[in-house]
Amino acid sequence: MKDIFRKKDIGKVLADAAAGYSDGEGGTGMHKTLGVRDLTAFGIAAIVGAGIFSTIGTASYDGGPGIILLFIFVAIACAFSAFCYAEFASMVPVSGSAYTYSYVAFGEIVAWIIGWDLLMEYAIGNIAVAISWSDYFTTMLDGFGLHLPEYITMDYWTAQTGASEAAQLAWAHAPALGSFKFICDLPALLITIIITAITFVGIKETRNSANMMVALKLGVIFLVMVLGSFYIKPENWSPFLPNGIAGVLKGTAAVFFAYIGFDAISTTAEECKNPQRDLPRGMIYALIICTIIYVLIALVLTGMVNYTKLNVGDPMAFVFKEVNLNWIAGVVAISAVIATASVMLVFQVGQPRIWMSMSRDGLLPKIFSRIHPRFKTPSFSTILTGFLVGIPALFLNLKVVIDLTSVGTLFAFVLVCGGVLRMSLYPHPPKSAFKTPYLNAAYFMPVILLAVVVLLWIYAPDTYANMLRFPEFSWQREYLDAVLHKIIYILFALLFVGLTVLSVWKKLSLIPVLGLLSCSYLLCESGVSNWSRFLLWLLVGVVIYFAYGYRNSKLSNPRS
Repeated sequence: MKDIFRKKDIGKVLADAAAGYSDGEGGTGMHKTLGVRDLTAFGIAAIVGAGIFSTIGTASYDGGPGIILLFIFVAIACAFSAFCYAEFASMVPVSGSAYTYSYVAFGEIVAWIIGWDLLMEYAIGNIAVAISWSDYFTTMLDGFGLHLPEYITMDYWTAQTGASEAAQLAWAHAPALGSFKFICDLPALLITIIITAITFVGIKETRNSANMMVALKLGVIFLVMVLGSFYIKPENWSPFLPNGIAGVLKGTAAVFFAYIGFDAISTTAEECKNPQRDLPRGMIYALIICTIIYVLIALVLTGMVNYTKLNVGDPMAFVFKEVNLNWIAGVVAISAVIATASVMLVFQVGQPRIWMSMSRDGLLPKIFSRIHPRFKTPSFSTILTGFLVGIPALFLNLKVVIDLTSVGTLFAFVLVCGGVLRMSLYPHPPKSAFKTPYLNAAYFMPVILLAVVVLLWIYAPDTYANMLRFPEFSWQREYLDAVLHKIIYILFALLFVGLTVLSVWKKLSLIPVLGLLSCSYLLCESGVSNWSRFLLWLLVGVVIYFAYGYRNSKLSNPRS
């Protein structure tokens, strides 16, 4: 079984990258066109998406003006992971992101699991974004007096339930063949085709498109903040924490969703002019800029209207309607269309490059690493990604599985932070052009652990008793969910204590330790149902690994 933990040698990886990869079919290396500005724009394009136009409203409703504290907390948690991503990207400047990093840190089976996880994250994330883009697009067209028939703007199952007036209209007016009705989300398929075409023809075209979209949406956001500042009423910021810290933390999932995407930058390592210098800067700059934007937008929204009114799907448009600036709603709708398209663009770049990296290592068939001789992009993987996003987006209702994107992302963050800690324990750690700032966790972790214990004892005294108090046995789903929920938190508590002991013993670096802990906590908040679906997906991946990847791995067959 030790073969499944065989690792890639960093020296060999760097030598292959320096020599230039070949797919064996005439395709060689990819175009190196990306600089710090482009990578920062990619990060902003991926992060500033649907979250700022929708979920920020619900989060503000739950937490009040104090929601800015959660944006800052989640940004710090993401920054811990970003430092670890940056160190790995500088150490192993090749495509593959967390997949490649896990291969050199933990071994092949862990790399396969995280690679399989990232394929789910990007695919489901982009299907959800495509459907979201369709909703924004049809709303924008309605604002211009152009109405698309309902049966070509939603999925079959939503229309069949008839839960809304639009669904009832779609079901009533859809063309039919016998008892089957033709209902699908055509705009979602359309945007997938357009984005796939852009990413297929070259990284330069993708870069230019991303830069243009980022410039447009930042311009609109700046306009919203400036205009909105004239309508701020300071009394709306009081009370600052109307529902306490619990109300703020209630928006954790929504706020974290608003930060997903910066890790996709690392998949473009082979298309960077100087990846060891530029990738770390691009990630950190993007996080800083997006955090400032989120905090300012949250302050403007909660300052313009009372937080109790913000439980709406389009908070940025809503607040301007409240102050009789209805024309801004149209501008916001256009910006939302651009913002969601830019998110899709970056994710549609990331997934094919992970497939390409896994194929190079022999874990997937060679066709996945085929490079187009003219466009220098992973041609087959890009087209396949388009199909795997576009077809489901045409027909599926993904409300149940959208949260899988967050679970997959957090799992990747945990492994990357853990990977940096693992590499630091080597007798001779690999050299990296970027190093995560070192703070001796031995001095901080015992204090942090003690502070958490004391704060829980003061503000949540029943926590310790409830943790080990299980409900009366039952075969009901609610009982199983409650037990699994407790087990997850008990495991987190053990992880916290274990990392504290290891920090004192091995003098670990504080930033990756905090990154691992904060992302593990956010994983605990993801819900049992999402965990069960996630683990089922990983189980399918493990079966495929042993059926194909294990036997065809380049580490198993070096000459293959």
